[in-house]
Amino acid sequence: MAGDLSVRLETLLPLGKVDPGLRAPETPLDIWAVPELARLLEDIGYGGLVVEETKDDPFAILALAAQATTGLRLGTAVTIAFPRSPTVMALNAWTLQKLSRGRFTLGLGTQVRGHMQRRYGVPWSPPGPWMREYVQAVRAVWDCWQSSTPLDVHGEHYNLDLMVPLFDAGPIEHPDIPVHLAAVNTNMCAVAGEVADGIRPHPVCTPSYIREVMLPAVRRGAQRSGRSLEDFRVCMKPLVASARTEEELQPKIRDARARIAFYASTPGYAGAFEHLGLADLAAAAKEHSKAQRWEELPKLIDDEVLHRFVVAGTYDTVGERLLDRYADLVTDIEFSIAVRDESDTETLRDLAALIQSADDTGARAAVLGRDVP
Repeated sequence: MAGDLSVRLETLLPLGKVDPGLRAPETPLDIWAVPELARLLEDIGYGGLVVEETKDDPFAILALAAQATTGLRLGTAVTIAFPRSPTVMALNAWTLQKLSRGRFTLGLGTQVRGHMQRRYGVPWSPPGPWMREYVQAVRAVWDCWQSSTPLDVHGEHYNLDLMVPLFDAGPIEHPDIPVHLAAVNTNMCAVAGEVADGIRPHPVCTPSYIREVMLPAVRRGAQRSGRSLEDFRVCMKPLVASARTEEELQPKIRDARARIAFYASTPGYAGAFEHLGLADLAAAAKEHSKAQRWEELPKLIDDEVLHRFVVAGTYDTVGERLLDRYADLVTDIEFSIAVRDESDTETLRDLAALIQSADDTGARAAVLGRDVP
């Protein structure tokens, strides 16, 4: 692989397996490099690849990766649900599942009111009940195609009861597609427990918030629907500041301060800050944001707050620090490393080996609400 690729690898590291993704936070993703990068990740020991919906269509990116690999798990992390009808989303996922021969996970997110109304042109509705109905409708379409079950969805948002042979995608070899939901607040966590196979906490969610607020809500949702959480996944992309050297690390830490301050200014994430006794910080950040005092926002984040939200360290230390913080809480963990030359490739290989040596028994026990056996 070329040493000067301008993309970044977003590594998703499941505890016990290793799972990466691709994205380009500073520059557009080099779409032509996706097959090569996907093969690289598979070759050096990662178990999967996830793509978020920002500047490129994640389904197109994952199709390129699916054709270039044979064992790499693939997923959206996340794609935005509500601008697409459940039937459109069902078809996108069904096609990728066929192409990947059963390696696809559908990660769904909601987006906030402003983006729904002003970027997507979709009327706003409370996202929790909407997402519950959405996932149920997607699964109903899949069941219709796989088992010839009559399509019969009637709810507040969707009425689906037509599937003629011309548009029936038909059964596939691997019809059980996992669905993961992005979440911060308890309502969406409970919905994930009711209808999904996994949850994706936002990067602002600290370990204590996940353990004490989110997972109990997941369990309440599962109890309501009588579902088991035995195979439930908790997929986390924490805030990470990492670089080759301490000198290169400092700009990453400054960027992390700015990111935390931005999240603190967002009302939808207030609960995660209030949980840590940081309601005043969130209020101050919100006022700075309203006044467009963007350059002053990072100054609100002192070192104590920084390290409550961010895992910081050089490449040779950050893997152990991630495991120390999350190994007994989440089943999958992600972060980004710029690939500039062969030494960065070796860093990815070392991280893969490190995480492969871990076990997610503790994380599964946390989801189920019990101590590690």
